[in-house]
Amino acid sequence: MGKKVLGIDVGASAVKGGIVDLKKGEMISERFKIKTGVPPCPIAEVVEAFAKIVAHFDWKGEIGVGFPSIVKKNIIYSASNVDKAWIGNDIQKVFGERVGLPVFAVNDADAAGMAERVFGGGKGQKGTVILLTLGTGIGSAFFRDGVLIPNTELGHLKFRGDIAEKYCSSRIKETEELSMKKWGRRLDRYLLHIEHLFSPDLILIGGGISRKFDNFKAHLTVKTEVRPAKMKNVAGIVGAAMAGDFG
Repeated sequence: MGKKVLGIDVGASAVKGGIVDLKKGEMISERFKIKTGVPPCPIAEVVEAFAKIVAHFDWKGEIGVGFPSIVKKNIIYSASNVDKAWIGNDIQKVFGERVGLPVFAVNDADAAGMAERVFGGGKGQKGTVILLTLGTGIGSAFFRDGVLIPNTELGHLKFRGDIAEKYCSSRIKETEELSMKKWGRRLDRYLLHIEHLFSPDLILIGGGISRKFDNFKAHLTVKTEVRPAKMKNVAGIVGAAMAGDFG
């Protein structure tokens, strides 16, 4: 068994965690999830959810965090789907001092991308590979010949009069009650835009809706190969656990 790290994936409406074997890229515990309030949730509530996960596992070692913002050297620089009071905070101080343990953080989509690159659908892939996580927003992880270009936030590209995640995220599908066909066509227009800008060799679709890939792939006309991410709902936790090595 390899090095074990507690990975915690902070989302806009829930915090999830699990113990990860970094050698195998697998969770070796059950996933533990705590729902938080309606986004943007206050910092204190998120911190307490984080602390409850640490206590649940009686964890005493290193913790890796995937956080939904631009993250540089553990500092938070943006807040599109979380409380804007997060901006400027040091995750080691906010989370680490709360539990008295070392904490390393990366952007949440970068975390999922790292897991996919090393253990999942991006393993061994050369060229330009883009993972898009479709959920409350749209996160992205961008790799060139296996090297991560962090904090790309392609869900915030200007698109159709606003930003892309307000056009074709999973949440938009739900709130606008779009059929899979209508939403799939929206996603296709966005992927065509990504293709035009970056000429990727592979696009991986992550997030919960990736489990329904077969229901919308027929509506994609983009020439780039598009595949569902392999690691499903554990990618964010496994990648978060890798933050100490990649962050």
